[in-house]
Amino acid sequence: MDIFAFLVDGLLIGFVYGIAAMGLTLIWGVMNVINLSHGPIIALGSFGVYILFTQFGMNPYLALLVMAVVGLLLGMLIYVIAIHRVIDAPHLSTLLATFSVNMIIIGIGTTIFTTTPRTVDFSLGSISAGPITVLGTRLTAALAAVLVTGALYFFLYRTTPGKFVRAVANNRAAAELMGIPSSRILALSFGLGTMLAAIAGSLIATFFPFTILSGGVYELKSFVIGVLGGLGNPLGALAGGLVLGTLEGIIPKFLPTTWVPVLEFIFFIVILLVRPTGLFGAKK
Repeated sequence: MDIFAFLVDGLLIGFVYGIAAMGLTLIWGVMNVINLSHGPIIALGSFGVYILFTQFGMNPYLALLVMAVVGLLLGMLIYVIAIHRVIDAPHLSTLLATFSVNMIIIGIGTTIFTTTPRTVDFSLGSISAGPITVLGTRLTAALAAVLVTGALYFFLYRTTPGKFVRAVANNRAAAELMGIPSSRILALSFGLGTMLAAIAGSLIATFFPFTILSGGVYELKSFVIGVLGGLGNPLGALAGGLVLGTLEGIIPKFLPTTWVPVLEFIFFIVILLVRPTGLFGAKK
């Protein structure tokens, strides 16, 4: 296969990685919380689409909209139950809180779904141009990722709740003095981050097999992308996802696929050492 085919394939997957990382970095940027339940929520997004597609015959992309709403509400619920009381505590407290949610979701999910891989048997055909063949589901996922990124940008910079989110992220105490209900905004922010994770999982389900445990892989990739794009920089996460996707696309052309995670994390460490604020700058 021509190297350009590997590159295009990696870039398309990178868009989806970027959406997954965007949720993680949005939560960190607003409330300085590392969400260790991010991976299982990605997996829940995949299973949600799977259930709606196989049991109710719903189009996967329509099911994605349903899972976006479910993800938003689930994130707000998780914040109220597990995060709200420890939001001002040391980072270890929030880590333990989100890790507990992580284990609860995995435990319940394993009981209900087992660890048997599932797939969403849905096809949109393919598009060929010379040596390059692009699956319709991957192209659609990339377009959906661009639309979601644009919608997030519009929300954060053009709507009143979005401006409240940015104000709380910059200085929560000052925002509260200006009458902004910070608790509600933090719950909304956590909900948005969870929604983005559920959307990413929904898109992943259309072209990769998945289990309740597969979200952990994407969570690790989200950490790498978060560092590449700059922690707290949601839009930089999309660019970081494209960088990581490009690496994943090109490396198998020259080396066995087992080298992909090794080289990714070597790159991760190098970025931390050389430019700890990320390639595109962290939140100021």
